[in-house]
Amino acid sequence: MKTRIISRHGRGGLILAGCLAAVLPGRALAGPETAERPSSQWVYQGANGKLQYRTTPAGDRIMDFSHAGYMGGGVALPQVPVRRTVRPSGAGDDTAAIQAALDEVAALPLEGGFRGAVLLAPGTFVCERTLSITASGVVLRGSGSAAESPTRSTIRMTGRPHTAIVIRGQAAGGGGRGSRSEAAADRTPDESQPFRAAATTIADAYVPSGSSSFTVRDAAGLAVGDTIEILRPVTEAWIRFMQMHDLVRDGQPQTWLRAGSSIACERRITGLHGSRVTVDVPLSDSFDARYLNPPGSRVVKIRPPDRLSQAGVENLHLESPPQPISHSQPHFTALRINGEDCWARDLVIDETMNSVAVSGRRITLQRVSVNRKALHQGSSRPAEFAPNGSQVLLDRCSVNADNVWFVGTGGGHTGPIVLLNCVFRGNGRAEAHQRWSTGLLYDNCRAPEGGMDFRNRGSMGSGHGWTMGWGVAWNCVAKDFVVQNPPGAVNWLIGCIGSRQTQARPFGAGPHLPEGTVDSHGTPVAPSSLYLAQLAERLGPQAVKNIGY
Repeated sequence: MKTRIISRHGRGGLILAGCLAAVLPGRALAGPETAERPSSQWVYQGANGKLQYRTTPAGDRIMDFSHAGYMGGGVALPQVPVRRTVRPSGAGDDTAAIQAALDEVAALPLEGGFRGAVLLAPGTFVCERTLSITASGVVLRGSGSAAESPTRSTIRMTGRPHTAIVIRGQAAGGGGRGSRSEAAADRTPDESQPFRAAATTIADAYVPSGSSSFTVRDAAGLAVGDTIEILRPVTEAWIRFMQMHDLVRDGQPQTWLRAGSSIACERRITGLHGSRVTVDVPLSDSFDARYLNPPGSRVVKIRPPDRLSQAGVENLHLESPPQPISHSQPHFTALRINGEDCWARDLVIDETMNSVAVSGRRITLQRVSVNRKALHQGSSRPAEFAPNGSQVLLDRCSVNADNVWFVGTGGGHTGPIVLLNCVFRGNGRAEAHQRWSTGLLYDNCRAPEGGMDFRNRGSMGSGHGWTMGWGVAWNCVAKDFVVQNPPGAVNWLIGCIGSRQTQARPFGAGPHLPEGTVDSHGTPVAPSSLYLAQLAERLGPQAVKNIGY
């Protein structure tokens, strides 16, 4: 059924959220579904049926988050054929048998980007060590649904604390971002053509957040299809503008971001018209030359990062011994993914800590549930989901635990990062955790006993300071929200239900910081889901169906 609304913007066409209603029967929404909803002031459907975006006076807008997820969004997770099957031994450690099967599949040739899946038969597998996927195109799959006890496959972690499963290419080392600048080797990974370095700087006085194009001073050496890094400098001027130069804790100065460092944003060039560069994914931050010069924001052509790809974990139950300890002590964790176009789906994870962390780009976590009964000890908390990459989608994931961060981002990560229809139970919080990441969306997420935050953490941690810019909470429900606007940036609270909290900077004596930009508080808005509406507009309704809506 299609729904027509009358909004503050006048009579619109058929709202995209209404068009999606017929294919979204199971989606979680903030508040009751109604025939009419107000439109957001910031993203709404225009008379032409397209999404319209309000901008700040400087031209910033809510970014297009639909590029988050496997293959850049809107692509169904693959069904990879089984090549090896492993059955539980019933006695002793099963790590070696599972790892041998993974290694055998990793040695198979790639066919259409995949090598094959290792299937774990129903039952319990005792694992004393980490299972590693180190080659592209390999999947570890359990039997049945992870939630169905009689048929599911369980990995029971024993022995010394370790991570249950790691997906990471051998070249990725310790989990770095994998990018390589012009100073790296002189040939592309396929050795077919010489790599020619190119570097320039952004010429625009201001590039708004949400932009897909910008002007460079010299486009020589750049071409459509090139992978680039946009290096946003951390200058003393910007640190002072952000009021992050005077952090103190216990009488000791704290460093938010080190002057002279930079925040890297990886993109691919899709258009080049003179010195005007268009990229594949919008920028999640703004670039204001007043605070970034010298040296200015650099644009550097890089070799395409050699990341592991097309690998996943599916249909598994992971469990560790209960851990009523501090996360500063050695502890069991569940999953680490460092790659591109990788995924985890249908996982039930019990009693691990700092459970799931991802890095790289274009990663989907779908229906991953973390459950902890053992109470974490200490004021510092573990982050059960750490989406520390770009184009990361957490879809219908959940956490059931107290005294944890449901979600926590690290520093310097550029979005889009999307949490869609996630449910968090317990007294924890979902937050951008530290040091200026940008472009995070909470979309129809629920934390009825906890909270969701975009805030200044001041001297908490070791000087976490401003944690997020250009973040959006859209049609969410929480006990409370702490959403604050950083200098020169915006964080939005739109269509959300829950108490709005204001706070001073932690460990500071100043007044409460400016509240974020609030729209339609207490009343959900149209479109019902920002991510799904943007996805349908960019790629069509089939893209929404492809990801299970």
